[in-house]
Amino acid sequence: MTIDAPSTPASLRWAVWVLAGEAAALGVIAGYLAYQDLTGTVTDLTSALIVTGFAAGAAVLLAVLARAVHRCRAAARAPAIVLELMLLPIGYYMTIGGLAWFGVPLIGLGLATVSLLVMPASTRAFELDRTG
Repeated sequence: MTIDAPSTPASLRWAVWVLAGEAAALGVIAGYLAYQDLTGTVTDLTSALIVTGFAAGAAVLLAVLARAVHRCRAAARAPAIVLELMLLPIGYYMTIGGLAWFGVPLIGLGLATVSLLVMPASTRAFELDRTG
């Protein structure tokens, strides 16, 4: 099944695009962090490498999940939902930390993507609808 096939619901296509976009954004952030690790003043190299590795790992995981959702693999839906729900506490703490201009849209993005993944049309595409 290709993502642009007419039988693929729009909600699932949008979810794939959002997951792929998040993977690309995290990849850019990981690249920037790697650049800073290589060129910045060393204060705590271990922590810097852990943060960079976490960002790179999350980017790879999001890309893998986007591909699996694209292929309508039912096992990919729950991990994708969990990663999207992780945006809620991140956005919350950004909001109370003074970055509401970024935290609130991040919360909205997480909720919107979760809603795309659990819509009835997406559920049917994953063949998880047991009612018919």
